[in-house]
Amino acid sequence: MSAAERWLADFEEALRDPDDASLAKLFRTDAHWRDLLAFTWQVKTVSGAGKIVRELKRYAEQTGPSGFAVDPGRTPPRSVTRAGENAIEAIFRFDTALGRCAGVLRLAPDGRCWTLLTALDEIKGFEESVGGRKPRVEDREAAVLIVGGGHAGLSIAARLKALGVDALIVDRHTRVGDNWRKRYQALRLHNQKHVNHLPYMPFPPDWPTYIPKDRLAGWFEAYAESLELDFWTGSEFSGGTYDEKVGRWTVEVRRNGRTRTLRPRHIVMATGVSGIPHVPEIPGLKNFAGQVVHSHGYDDASEWQGRDALVIGTGNSGHDIAQDLYSSGARVTLAQRSPTLIVNIEPSAQLPYALYGEGPPLEDCDLLTASVPLALLRKAHRAWAEQSKAFDRELLEGLTRAGFRIDTEDELGWQFKYLQHGGGYYFNVGCSDLIVERKIPVVQFSDIEGFAAEGAKTRGGKTIPADLIVLATGYRGLDVLVRRLLGDAVADRAGPIWGYGEEAQELRNMWTRTGQPGLWFIAGSFAQCRIYSKVLALQIKAVEEGLIPARTARQSAVAA
Repeated sequence: MSAAERWLADFEEALRDPDDASLAKLFRTDAHWRDLLAFTWQVKTVSGAGKIVRELKRYAEQTGPSGFAVDPGRTPPRSVTRAGENAIEAIFRFDTALGRCAGVLRLAPDGRCWTLLTALDEIKGFEESVGGRKPRVEDREAAVLIVGGGHAGLSIAARLKALGVDALIVDRHTRVGDNWRKRYQALRLHNQKHVNHLPYMPFPPDWPTYIPKDRLAGWFEAYAESLELDFWTGSEFSGGTYDEKVGRWTVEVRRNGRTRTLRPRHIVMATGVSGIPHVPEIPGLKNFAGQVVHSHGYDDASEWQGRDALVIGTGNSGHDIAQDLYSSGARVTLAQRSPTLIVNIEPSAQLPYALYGEGPPLEDCDLLTASVPLALLRKAHRAWAEQSKAFDRELLEGLTRAGFRIDTEDELGWQFKYLQHGGGYYFNVGCSDLIVERKIPVVQFSDIEGFAAEGAKTRGGKTIPADLIVLATGYRGLDVLVRRLLGDAVADRAGPIWGYGEEAQELRNMWTRTGQPGLWFIAGSFAQCRIYSKVLALQIKAVEEGLIPARTARQSAVAA
């Protein structure tokens, strides 16, 4: 019997033992347990052996877990290094009264558990059925209305369809995939293809490593058609209200020139981490006589050949647009508003995805990724951030000499900037090199005193000529969108969305029940949406079948 098999056998026996001591001795003092619905029906992390034992015993009495065993059909147990520590990592399976589950165990060298993941894989009696054909939603009511048809919306729609839950995607664009198709020509994914597959239907193996936006747009269209997802294009969600008594929303969707009223039981907001363009008040900008466009509306650089452009903002969009304009023959200046984290696209930006190149199949990589609790994730990203700085030292020094301000306060790297703020970094795919070579000059926005018809005026009395000003100034958060579409009361009940609150170990209100019944959120990277769309879909299915309430007990108390 292997160490992992022995631990799982002891664990199952200890869960039934009325004496907590037998369970406590299986965990390191600093252990972490992350549960994705299997025990708690929540996305929840518990840290510290004492707390883990109390919570496990509490929920084990309710769920009746049994049959813990290393899963022979998954990646075999192996020795690994995670967050700088050596461990034995094993994927296992088990059952509860309601579901079949999977998990990941990491054993420290002393044989005690360091991290434990327990995840619901399927609900007994409501297993996934991929490929079943059902009539399209046209004049009948869908149980779930999904707002947004990008990778998040497509992922959750595919998962719900596999569980037999009627879902309808509404998206304001005229074609599926237009959210990528209509963006600037140089756009492509900034992480590698093998990390970004959608559920059930992987990208073709001969596709480029970094997928261009038009090819991705076409794939979205083919994906929706192949999986027969119900998708209304040219449809704008304009708001709704919730009836607590009947447990339904009344929402309005503007489609084909008329307003449709729908009454779903659930709304899933799949509009991205940041949905509304942020256009700051810039003193004097009204004096500028040229064209001003937010990066959200920028699409074609060709008309600016031989002309002057000023791009304000130095995140991914600002850099990409500046490079796009330069490549099309425009004279470009980049205005920096705040220090920015810069990482080379390879290898630095890919370090967090190293697991996906280690050999396990995608499904195992997703489970292993989900198994890392926040505390260990921070530790790992801190190490990757230091490694990135070493890899990229020459580039960062060159940027500093060119007058670009590097974010020297960063300790956790680009992904935590994304998880906390949705931006604040750039993956260098060439623009940083153009800055170092002085082909794209950088000015600090604080040195711009104002604007005139012909461009920006610096405090030193110089004019930065411009025919075009691009505001790459980011987006407003989901909180703002919810308040605008669903009102203050719903927004207040739902609470903050995305990011980590004080002492929180999970992203706020993501992929889980919120304080507002029937309101759910899915956002994040392709990998996050692929992994957690299943978690979200299982909860919606469980609510539909009456297996769990629309709110958790904790959320009910908060709402009251």
